[in-house]
Amino acid sequence: MNSTTSAPTPALGRLIGVSLGPGDPGLITRAAWAQLQRTDAIWTYPTRSTKTPSYALDIVLRAQAPLPALHQSLLFPMTHDGDKLARAWLRAAETVLLWLHAGQDVLFLVEGDASTYATFGHLARTVQALDERIGTEVIAGVNSFTAACAARGLPLAEQDDTIAIVPAAYGIDAVDRLLPDFDTLVLMKVKPLMDALIAWLEQRGLLAHTQFIERVGAPDERCVAGVDLPALLGTKVSYLSLMIIKNPHRIRGERIKGCLKKS
Repeated sequence: MNSTTSAPTPALGRLIGVSLGPGDPGLITRAAWAQLQRTDAIWTYPTRSTKTPSYALDIVLRAQAPLPALHQSLLFPMTHDGDKLARAWLRAAETVLLWLHAGQDVLFLVEGDASTYATFGHLARTVQALDERIGTEVIAGVNSFTAACAARGLPLAEQDDTIAIVPAAYGIDAVDRLLPDFDTLVLMKVKPLMDALIAWLEQRGLLAHTQFIERVGAPDERCVAGVDLPALLGTKVSYLSLMIIKNPHRIRGERIKGCLKKS
């Protein structure tokens, strides 16, 4: 009798979110840099449109990381349209699955940190919905707001300070409601609300306690603070912008003291 043996099933590749920090190549972690030195992995990176270069790719090019033989952009449009986003995530997932099924690891390059307001989570979930066998990994990175605080010599939080990290898209009313409960407000994606935010800061007496940072760590980083903020009224700012507001008016409630003290 003739016996037949089936060919071994090739191992599946892994999808790895590689966090690059907010813009300064010096903030790429050793773990991320090790991934960028690999010659057996494929690079992918997000772009907002076919006419917009990838900021994540720009970071690694300025870091002078060696480009792999195969690298490709994946389109993630800037929209709140759920159907358009779902279609974009599906197209991106189907693209990387071809390589993953061939046993190749795919690196997805992400500015900032891949677990903080990043596209990697959407891509990973969509890929695993198509094939639950695919393993994913996240290489942690430096967030834009921690890098911004470091660049400005500004503590993000001290002792028992409270922090809120809020996309400005929730609107001025939401930010105003949060203010009494937090010592520091980090407002992300402030571009659409710049004029309204500056007016609110003036009304609340917070201009002197606010920092605006644009493209932190990039060669064209810009910081505007305090009474200079009204100069931004009516001007164009980058999508990669944030505000850090220190609230001097917060009244703290009763705190439990000695909760870590051993009896």
